[in-house]
Amino acid sequence: MNWVPVYALLLFLSTLVTYLIAMLIAHTESRDRKKGYLVLSLVLNFGILFFFKYYNFINGAIFEFLGYFHLRWEVPNLYVLLPVGISFYIFQAVGYSIDVYRGDVAPQRHFGIYALFVSFFPQLVAGPIERAKNLLPQFYEKHHFVHVRAVKGLKLMLWGYFLKLVVADRLALYVDSVYNNLPQHDGSSVLLATFFFNFQIYGDFAGYSFIAIGAAKIMGFDLMDNFRRPYFSKSISEFWSRWHISLSTWFRDYLYISLGGNRVTFGRWQFNLLVTFLVSGIWHGANWTFIFWGTLHGLFLIFGNIRRKFSPGIFPQMMSNKHPFLLIAANFILVTITWIFFRANSLTDALLIFDKIFSMQGNVFMGGSLSYMVYAFSGIMLLVFIEYTREFHSQINLFEHPSEVVRYSSYTFLVILILSIGVFDGGQFIYFQF
Repeated sequence: MNWVPVYALLLFLSTLVTYLIAMLIAHTESRDRKKGYLVLSLVLNFGILFFFKYYNFINGAIFEFLGYFHLRWEVPNLYVLLPVGISFYIFQAVGYSIDVYRGDVAPQRHFGIYALFVSFFPQLVAGPIERAKNLLPQFYEKHHFVHVRAVKGLKLMLWGYFLKLVVADRLALYVDSVYNNLPQHDGSSVLLATFFFNFQIYGDFAGYSFIAIGAAKIMGFDLMDNFRRPYFSKSISEFWSRWHISLSTWFRDYLYISLGGNRVTFGRWQFNLLVTFLVSGIWHGANWTFIFWGTLHGLFLIFGNIRRKFSPGIFPQMMSNKHPFLLIAANFILVTITWIFFRANSLTDALLIFDKIFSMQGNVFMGGSLSYMVYAFSGIMLLVFIEYTREFHSQINLFEHPSEVVRYSSYTFLVILILSIGVFDGGQFIYFQF
């Protein structure tokens, strides 16, 4: 609303439509009418999303396709600002409509409470994408200040600020300078920038999620977890059970299961997976790079299912038991490959990146100074160390240590690190663009 005042009406319209349609669904006995009302809700909400997020992309694709046949397409693009958070609050509102249709939740009669559910400020613009059955009942509870909850919330926010300011925004300086100027950089620099982007996007998005969850917890609200140390996953399927959990479970519950899930023939099951991840890629942005990113994840999952069905063997189980870190490293490499498409500005750039990486020519760009590299790797090493202890040695979690000296020393060190080497230039969160 601060950027374009009329955009506030989009949030209000999505809220009003899903509220009224949920009431209509609840007050009709006809199954066909219920389905018709749900379809109306989906069309109106996704129509808003399509217009602002995908219209120019589809229009450009049609222009290029017809151009191959020397046909003219003179429909102009629309120069509109993408409303911040539109994908998140529309998915949250649509999820509510589907829950009411399925009978999983009762329709919310108090419009103000429902409007608060759709626009709850900690997670409005970048998630977690909440479910009605988790968040709506909490608005009817009395919330008093609880010291323990406030401390937990502040810890989460502190960790989120570290991820954003020390890790993500510092690495972004290097990643942006390389990825936005590919012809000027050699393979070694592109490889390092690709490695950095793994931690940049994790620090950026998980950082926002931890800040949102922590802010809500201080006020007495419990939001769902959105990240659980995803880079320690041993497979792509495990990765998606740890990465952007609120979105992956949204697609699972409202798209994948609706298509039939895995309760179908083997071939149809793989098709359902591919469609789900293709749509996930499209959700992330109107660019062929995101479509390739989502499709790659779907293909990796399908390949794993085919291998397990037709040549299961015992080697993978032996690897998982005896050498889990080899599987973690292999999965990290696969995820890194997909992130190239996610971050590249175009498919042409993505192919150039692969070409440069495999050529591995030239010296490494140092980001302007040796101190930059020291700060960048220091943030990554601390992140990996803390995540490692939480994953494999939870008994020595520094922020939950029984000793007050250890705990407060850890808090103080993190605050000093944020203030001393954090980047405070106002860099926005990556997922604001989705």
